[in-house]
Amino acid sequence: MKNILVAVDFDNKEEQLLAKAVEFSKAFSAKICLIHVAALSSDPFGYGTDPEQNRNFRAKELKVEHRRLEKYSKDLEAKGIEAIALLVQGSTVNTILDQAKSVNADLIIAGYEEHSFFYEALIGSVSAKAVRKSKIPLLIVPLN
Repeated sequence: MKNILVAVDFDNKEEQLLAKAVEFSKAFSAKICLIHVAALSSDPFGYGTDPEQNRNFRAKELKVEHRRLEKYSKDLEAKGIEAIALLVQGSTVNTILDQAKSVNADLIIAGYEEHSFFYEALIGSVSAKAVRKSKIPLLIVPLN
């Protein structure tokens, strides 16, 4: 195992996910690729409000998310783990799987948090969808 892709969701439970990634990385001397899939703009054409204001707000959000991801990457490097950070916009599951192929990931690590029955029935979880679609082994970490 040479490359591990870790899907980070910024749900304030990343530490649990990163701890598991560090454990696997050290056990296999593997690189870690952190990925956060940023939501696509909900108002891509700026209807209803000022388009420039929407773009500026979204740019600020993405900059904050990128800084946060870079901090996690630097923290991993301080522990002696080679790490890179990717912030990508797109469909969450497909983007994670595409990036996993792109970085030649041998393992994908993602978190799972239990939701209500209605949430699961209507929306489902990213982890469950990834399990169904992935050809790369996944480690699903329960997040408390």
